[in-house]
Amino acid sequence: MANQSLSDVIAGFGEDTRPVLTVGQMLEQFESRAFGAMLFVFGLLNCLPLPPGSSTLLSLPILLLAPQVVWGADVPWLPRRLKDYPLKRDDLRGLFRKLTPIVRRMELVTRPRLEILFGPAGERLIGLTCTLLALVLVLPIPLGNLAPGATVAVLSLALLQRDGLLALLGYLMAAASVGLLVLSASVVMAAIDKLLHVFSGLF
Repeated sequence: MANQSLSDVIAGFGEDTRPVLTVGQMLEQFESRAFGAMLFVFGLLNCLPLPPGSSTLLSLPILLLAPQVVWGADVPWLPRRLKDYPLKRDDLRGLFRKLTPIVRRMELVTRPRLEILFGPAGERLIGLTCTLLALVLVLPIPLGNLAPGATVAVLSLALLQRDGLLALLGYLMAAASVGLLVLSASVVMAAIDKLLHVFSGLF
């Protein structure tokens, strides 16, 4: 990937004619940028309209990789079973084609700036934030994957491009994601409470 942009690698995933793509193959293609690139790709995939339950599977690489950023690992580690898990390329080809132009546009507007935010502590903070967001993504919350997925994508792209301004945007999005989650939870609890009152009045 050293001579390829992130968008070129993602486009290659969609253009490859082989029937199966594994998470391990993706790691190999991303090379030294695997942490940020994998978090970015799986964050964006969680933003797309997917069948119920897909976000739980697609959030697992985030949940495993983000904590490794927190403790400063140099090389990504994933369980062999997850690395070898076969993803049908026919199911992913359309998703990668949708992602490619999005990534190209994002690459055009990002660049190294405010790099003081990317010292060891700054990188660990991004990893911690992505870990917490991954815990939300694992939960089967209807449409609950959109905001956390987008936030993981923004923060990981900031890490890849060393773009401090984008990192600050990511932290704001993380705060907004938490706010939306709390609001959604309060609405659900209020609805359940109202239903309980209705049913209790019937007996």
